[in-house]
Amino acid sequence: MTAAEGEPEQVPAAAGDVFGDRVELAERFVARLREEGVRRGLIGPREAGRLWERHVLNSAIVAELLPAECGVIDVGSGAGLPGIPLAIARPDLHLTLLEPMARRVTWLQEVITELDLSVEVVRGRAEEVPVRTRLADHDVVTARAVAPMERLAKWCIPLLRPGGRLLAMKGESAAEELERDAAAIAAVGGDRGEVVSCGDGVLDVPTTVVVVERVAANASARRRDGGRRPRKDRGR
Repeated sequence: MTAAEGEPEQVPAAAGDVFGDRVELAERFVARLREEGVRRGLIGPREAGRLWERHVLNSAIVAELLPAECGVIDVGSGAGLPGIPLAIARPDLHLTLLEPMARRVTWLQEVITELDLSVEVVRGRAEEVPVRTRLADHDVVTARAVAPMERLAKWCIPLLRPGGRLLAMKGESAAEELERDAAAIAAVGGDRGEVVSCGDGVLDVPTTVVVVERVAANASARRRDGGRRPRKDRGR
């Protein structure tokens, strides 16, 4: 029986580098996701045997880009990716998992309780006014396999404080997507953005992340201030 058919994966050596003394929590998360993920519609059948490299380490390594004790919203958290691995790797973060589907919210709450993580779960969508009001002015928004950059920027940048950053986990076409949607990103207050690689020298396949900083409230705000870039908070 192969791992894809249900045999547990070996814990990669990189897991210790990424999670440190909290690797046991990551193992418990992987075990539960493997056992329940397909049945509960959280992952596809072919993913159950490759959770570490493709999902958990791939998510947690984004912690490289997060300042200490920052406020993070994981938009469209789903199975808890990247939010749960980030919470395990970085207990200093103030994490909120935003997810619209009730059954996935239930899953997230169960995992957080089981692993005793200090994480908030909010049911809703990033584009909803009550959600934007409640979750405004965060330092970072993460998103993994949620939507193209045009829509993602429209949904996520309003949740950021000026100087805050959207971290969108993408594939090989990240640079093309960023260039294609540049005008739409700018229209909602994002900068030109950049594509960065996380986990070089740690993961066999590093994680590609599109990083977009919020530089203005919206297009009209940029016109009023002449397009000047706001000064970042001191110490960041």
